[in-house]
Amino acid sequence: MNVLIVEDEKSLSKEVQDFLKKEGYTVEVAFNGKEASEKIFVNPYDFVLLDLGLPDYDGLQLLKEAKEAGQEAAIIILTARGSTDDKIKGLDLGSDDYLAKPFSLLELSSRMQAITRRKHGLKKNILDIHGFQVDLTNRSVSFSNNLISLTKKEFDILQYLLINKSRVITRMQLTEHIWDNALEVDYDSNYVDVHIKNLRKKLTQYAPVDWIETVRGIGYRLNLM
Repeated sequence: MNVLIVEDEKSLSKEVQDFLKKEGYTVEVAFNGKEASEKIFVNPYDFVLLDLGLPDYDGLQLLKEAKEAGQEAAIIILTARGSTDDKIKGLDLGSDDYLAKPFSLLELSSRMQAITRRKHGLKKNILDIHGFQVDLTNRSVSFSNNLISLTKKEFDILQYLLINKSRVITRMQLTEHIWDNALEVDYDSNYVDVHIKNLRKKLTQYAPVDWIETVRGIGYRLNLM
């Protein structure tokens, strides 16, 4: 999943970026409001971690603009401005959560997972899919206690299809959410198809995976009915 960190304190943004990358997220950073605004209105994100005290922009105004523009990212406010008024304003404008500085990186990760579960109707972090155990926290897949070795991209694709279960996901959507820089990827290439093929091959060693459907000419869908 793609994350944008909007934070002018470079040491903190680097710390959060390094942590989230280890957790399997694809992360971009904006150090001011202007840069953040440009990224938010062009790129699809799953999360925006937003500092309110930006040098050139009011973070609450940026939040308002993002929501008015239809940005679907979950927005978590990260700020030293811990007043109740700021928290209420942020929540009223559409933020999904609020963490006051200093905060625990583990708590941030936990809240992001909770938001993902809530937004996509997932009740727990370990899911059973036709006998496959998918652990969203540890980013692992197993079958009958046999751990299945997936690459980062293969797991990312499976996770993205899972949180969008029953929806048809286009190749472009998968590319934008899985690859670090979608603008550098040729949408006519077979990058996504190759990764889907490899994912299916690894899973079908244990059980059929006809629940990963190909929607001809469009993309893929996870059909768990």
